[in-house]
Amino acid sequence: MTENTQTPSSPDSELPTAYTPADVEGKLYERWVERGYFTADPASEKPPYTIVIPPPNVTGSLHLGHAFQHTLMDALTRRKRMQGYESLWLPGMDHAGIATQNKVEQQLAEEGKSRHDLGREAFVERVWQWKEEYGGKILGQMRRLGDGVDWSRERFTMDEGLSKAVQTIFKKLFDDGLIYRAERIINWCPRCLTAISDIEVEYQEDAGELVSIKYGEGEDTLVVATTRAETMLGDTAVAVHPDDERYKHLVGKLIKLPLTDRSIPVVADTHVDPEFGTGCVKVTPAHDPNDFAIGQRHNLPNMTIMDEYGVITVHGPFLGLDRYEARSAVVGALRQQGRIVAEKRPYLHSVGHCSRCSTTVEPRLSLQWWVKVETLAKAAGDAVRDGRVAIHPVEMEKRYFDWVDNLNDWCISRQLWWGHRIPVWYGPDGEVVCLGPDDEAPTGEGWTQDTDVLDTWFSSGLWPFSTLGWPEKTPDLAKFYSTDVLVTGHDIIFFWVARMMMFGLYAMDGEVPFKTIALTGLVRDERGKKMSKSFGNVVDPLDWMDKYGSDAVRFTLAKGANPGTDVPIGEDWVQASSKFANKIWNATRFALMNGATIEGELPPAEQLSATDRWILSRLNKTIAQVDAYYEDFQFSKLSEALYHFAWDEVFDWYVELSKTTFFAGGEQAKVSARVLGEVLDVMLRLLHPVVPFVTETLWTTLTGRESLVIADWPTDSGFRDDAAEAEIGSIQTLTKEVRRFRKEQGLDDKQKVPARLDLTGTVLAAHEAAIRQVLRLQPEGDSFSATATLPVAGATVALDLSGTIDVEAERKRLTKDLGAAEKEKAQAEAKLGNEAFLAKAPDNVVDKIKGRLAKAEADIARIQAQLETLPAA
Repeated sequence: MTENTQTPSSPDSELPTAYTPADVEGKLYERWVERGYFTADPASEKPPYTIVIPPPNVTGSLHLGHAFQHTLMDALTRRKRMQGYESLWLPGMDHAGIATQNKVEQQLAEEGKSRHDLGREAFVERVWQWKEEYGGKILGQMRRLGDGVDWSRERFTMDEGLSKAVQTIFKKLFDDGLIYRAERIINWCPRCLTAISDIEVEYQEDAGELVSIKYGEGEDTLVVATTRAETMLGDTAVAVHPDDERYKHLVGKLIKLPLTDRSIPVVADTHVDPEFGTGCVKVTPAHDPNDFAIGQRHNLPNMTIMDEYGVITVHGPFLGLDRYEARSAVVGALRQQGRIVAEKRPYLHSVGHCSRCSTTVEPRLSLQWWVKVETLAKAAGDAVRDGRVAIHPVEMEKRYFDWVDNLNDWCISRQLWWGHRIPVWYGPDGEVVCLGPDDEAPTGEGWTQDTDVLDTWFSSGLWPFSTLGWPEKTPDLAKFYSTDVLVTGHDIIFFWVARMMMFGLYAMDGEVPFKTIALTGLVRDERGKKMSKSFGNVVDPLDWMDKYGSDAVRFTLAKGANPGTDVPIGEDWVQASSKFANKIWNATRFALMNGATIEGELPPAEQLSATDRWILSRLNKTIAQVDAYYEDFQFSKLSEALYHFAWDEVFDWYVELSKTTFFAGGEQAKVSARVLGEVLDVMLRLLHPVVPFVTETLWTTLTGRESLVIADWPTDSGFRDDAAEAEIGSIQTLTKEVRRFRKEQGLDDKQKVPARLDLTGTVLAAHEAAIRQVLRLQPEGDSFSATATLPVAGATVALDLSGTIDVEAERKRLTKDLGAAEKEKAQAEAKLGNEAFLAKAPDNVVDKIKGRLAKAEADIARIQAQLETLPAA
């Protein structure tokens, strides 16, 4: 699209006196969507710019983390669209296997049913019904935030096209020997009744017990320590280090396993640390990953002692007990036999929990499907090392490499019903057939499909290319892949980023899924504390949007976005951003009332006042600065730069300094009105990607054009005027000094004070009217009496404060402050004159005292000068 100069039917050409976000945001967003501003065209000759949204769970709703990342993605794609790119921000949702199945199972439980009462087919249909009725709530909330996504391309990880992609890559990996089925130790959730990957296990310090148990009889005894006493029922060996002289005589012998009728061997294995505990380790290959590895090396049997619910399935006295009941019972039985050597309670140790339901995870030997990751992970690491993919900030590369360089094979099967069912069929005579999306399932008696589904991250790992139509060679795939930037939290480098890198490089013949990974931190509360329901500090961003508007929430989040670091946010900050939006609104209203316009060319520099040249110089420097920050993903810095340019330089200085020109009228007022229109036009364009609603309303009113969404991004014209900047800098110096003095005298900035200005021989001479306007300085008058004289910036400002302050009270206050400053100086000098103190004090302490001395001396000089300016009593 090109910039449209037609006058829009709305908003009205006159702005309301106050900005009310609720009156603007919803209508504006729907207009943007209806006009197709966010719809990308693969046939366009414009260069592409693509971001795919990290797909939120279908069960989810907008939280501050989403709002944060969506704000950044929206800002990037809006700016690129304005820069002339065919900008695609592709939306969609993840089917979220475990989370969604849990939702529907909870719903069934309320009806007194389980999924088994319905059967697999009916249950899956029930989940689809739930998805249509309740899923996707977040999509409407994304509209509230202003997400400029291409809704025509919305995808779902279980839709027909993505299902075809999943089956295609599964078969390709299977045929290439990169997917296999094997019995290994996995993380098992007894609540969700499924395997979960290592990265779906959350570790926390739990208060458990550590018991030391004596194995064997007589001289052939060993002591082992464990926090899971119940697993001893599945022990098939005790391991010691090969070089441990204490136990060399026992290696190869059989010893009695307590509470059972079994004897188990003592094996020598280098995995054992002889310095830890007794140097003896119980080996339970079916219930511990390290023990499984030991078992593989020594050909030990794998003895499973628990079912999928964590219930004991062996040994009469404990049969049928829950794992925690069995733990207590086993310890009790061992204590009766005198085999408990030591007990420690509570014993804090790291315990894995299911990230979905917080249930303690049980390591369990299980037959599962796996991805062989060695070559895939190497390719994912190489793509970053050779520069094809940049990680931002670069410090995050280490975390990425630590993960991909040490990646274990990935367990991809889940014992669920909701998800992509594994496309493998088993025949009556042991046949195993993997089917692609266009293959016919085998028929005949005895053929069954694998009952497991794929890990959710398997399908979302295809997201950057499956959403663009892969495996078909679609126009979208040709135009918009590779994607440009992945914006995501550093917390899912392992879950998602590495998966997309592996699959993207594999499926797309070495073409990377994204050129840059821009990692963000996590949103925290204003005290830097993690947001959690248990802490009571979780905030619904919709509440803040209702109260302050979406722009205020977006601007607050962008201002906190330093690459890779966490983002604190509090309501006070959102309120401050709301004030900023209102400041933009009110200042633009003032400008429009004073004739601000974009009509006609900007006058040449020789026709501009120093104030006009100054603001245009600052404007172009701001454009360059903001562009540099965008390219470096420095959202906090670019937001701060825009905030200070808009509020400080445009509103507080340029508008104030120009008021005398506007009030006087004439040709110079017309010139400044054109300059002000130019500045507002560019400033609103620069602000638009971060605060789209208020800027759209103001810009269309100012310019009469169709929409900022399709406006051109500002470019730095190269105009600089250092002399004008220095000239206005002198005004600012004088103004700040006079304001500081007035504040010290207890005078409000708006209180008018008679003054005599001696600006002769300075660049300030041409600005006396503006200086008086800004400082509220009245002409001196016949009865003028200079009660205070301030030399500043080569000029002199004499103020008549008679009748505005209580001189005697002011003298007392200043005298008191002077005494305090002199006392502070004396104390600092005494410490710095003490040789014994200086010999012992650290350098930073000495530097701090020197700083206190310097400040005290400066305060004394300032206060004495103020006392001298007070009229005599």
